[in-house]
Amino acid sequence: MSKTANADELEEIRESFRKVDIDDNGYITACELGNLFREVGCHVAGYQLRELLQKLDHDQDSQISFEEFTEIYKKLKADPVADGFRKALNKKEGIVAIGGTSEISSEGTQHSISEQERFAFANYINSSLEDDPDCQPLLPINPNTEELFTAMSDGILFCKLINLSVPDTIDERTINKKKLTRFTIQENLNLALNSASAIGCQVINIGAQDLKEGKPHLVLGLLWQIIKIGLFADIELSRNEAIAALLEEGESLEDLMKLSPEELLLRWANFHLRKVGMSISNFSGDIKDSKAYFHLLEQIAPDGSKEEMPRVDIDMTGVYEKDLTKRAELMLKQADRLGCRQFVTAADVVGGNSKLNLAFVATLFNKHPALTKPEDQDWTLTTETREERTFRNWMNSLGVSPHVHHIYGDLQDAMVILQLYEKIKVPVDWDSRVNQPPFKGIGGGHLKKMENCNYAVELGKNKAGFSLVGIGGQDLYDGNATLTLAVVWQLMRRYTLNVLEDLGHGEVAGDDLIISWVNKTLAEAGKSSSIKSFKDKSISTSLPVLELIDAIQCQSVNFDLVKTGSLEDEEKLDNAKYAISMARKIGAKVYALPEDIVEVNQKMVMTIFACLMGRGMKKA
Repeated sequence: MSKTANADELEEIRESFRKVDIDDNGYITACELGNLFREVGCHVAGYQLRELLQKLDHDQDSQISFEEFTEIYKKLKADPVADGFRKALNKKEGIVAIGGTSEISSEGTQHSISEQERFAFANYINSSLEDDPDCQPLLPINPNTEELFTAMSDGILFCKLINLSVPDTIDERTINKKKLTRFTIQENLNLALNSASAIGCQVINIGAQDLKEGKPHLVLGLLWQIIKIGLFADIELSRNEAIAALLEEGESLEDLMKLSPEELLLRWANFHLRKVGMSISNFSGDIKDSKAYFHLLEQIAPDGSKEEMPRVDIDMTGVYEKDLTKRAELMLKQADRLGCRQFVTAADVVGGNSKLNLAFVATLFNKHPALTKPEDQDWTLTTETREERTFRNWMNSLGVSPHVHHIYGDLQDAMVILQLYEKIKVPVDWDSRVNQPPFKGIGGGHLKKMENCNYAVELGKNKAGFSLVGIGGQDLYDGNATLTLAVVWQLMRRYTLNVLEDLGHGEVAGDDLIISWVNKTLAEAGKSSSIKSFKDKSISTSLPVLELIDAIQCQSVNFDLVKTGSLEDEEKLDNAKYAISMARKIGAKVYALPEDIVEVNQKMVMTIFACLMGRGMKKA
């Protein structure tokens, strides 16, 4: 088992740590633990408190660091004393404990939901989709009740939010919108889950039934992933060159590109706050008094220099309000004047809810970045390729940690690649062969990262049987685009074929087997299409894909929407968009993009047919 936690687990751990670390000094003391238990009415004897502290405090310095807390957190369920601690956390700050009932979602476990998140997400959906006629029967959602979970249960709002975050992910023609039945609701939820996976959401432990039943922790978790992807979409250098203004002395553009959106947002906030002699280190404890927010709003408010953005003078008198909640409310009134009063309430600011405050700051950045691209820079940025985006989304959907934002920089220490080996059933010796972060030493742990990269290549050659001629650990460490993608592609291909082998009771899967199955299935269904290879030009029309979908699920495709004959590229793309969404709608987890079909991208086309074969074999 990997010793790393996925992104969602790390967020949960960080949020729990923050709840206990009352003074925000980065450590938990016995006093803070005791105060927490007393606050929630849970009496814990002194000796029990000391036992728990000893379990956590590995270096015996009488205080618990975040690293120590992270290491022990997953083990809390097994210990009676620690279980009381976990339950106490769930009672604090609007956290409601609920039991898991779905087999997919770890039956019998306890999950926690945040009432603040439910409130924030309901309001976000109301404001973002209020003008969509398809959503109006479901809106507005009452944020003060559990209506959100009912509203999301037919899949329509999920599909709409996915398209809001990553436009054109779902072909609107494939969403079932009227006279919904149990079957058409299932299709919508399949479409939403598989499309969410395709844009990089982790949905492995979420089933359509979970969403239909409105399991709060799963609905909120998926909503946050979808919303965050949309909020972070433009917070990267290749999509917003003005971010180069955040370069610090001695840094290169490559250094800036390696920063995550969260890190860039923190740097952006401090870029503006430095002008008034301030700085913050987080979006939880450091913003509770609203002072940083007041000054940030003042710095980013439009000055009237752009005709389309009238001048806004921020009223700073609220800074002197002594009551923190009232001060936060006054600050949010100023944010509202900038069109940015989203995600947080005054209580969320004062309570330091890191997730919702992060969303609030992302909204500020997206609407009022107040950055100017440096004029003295002579550089050309390369944008993420379609292939890179597909691979990145695939990796993230599997729950790798850290979350992959920039494919080459985030694979440099091989930790993600080693996790992917486990996903394809190649054992990894985490204890003896893998250097775990944080990497320390010369050059930021250069040698330790190199050792990991060498081990990753060794596993590929000796255990996975990959073709890695001319590829070494140095290539992964250096971020050699061609060679790194060659490794990732073989991992993705093996992952896809493993699914087929599992369904086929161990039969070795390969290109010939898939092509044979496709043609046999098409012929048995009386379809006219067939393919000779994954380079077959006829695939560019999407007709073989659509007819295969219809063969797997009879009468699922509306062929009145399919363009035939001699097609222009635009018409082929229209067919391809429909085909990709239809594949996801019938339950195939397709990562490829419509352009891959039109261009007959051999590698991605293979994954489409393999995923459809997997769906067909499940049905059989």
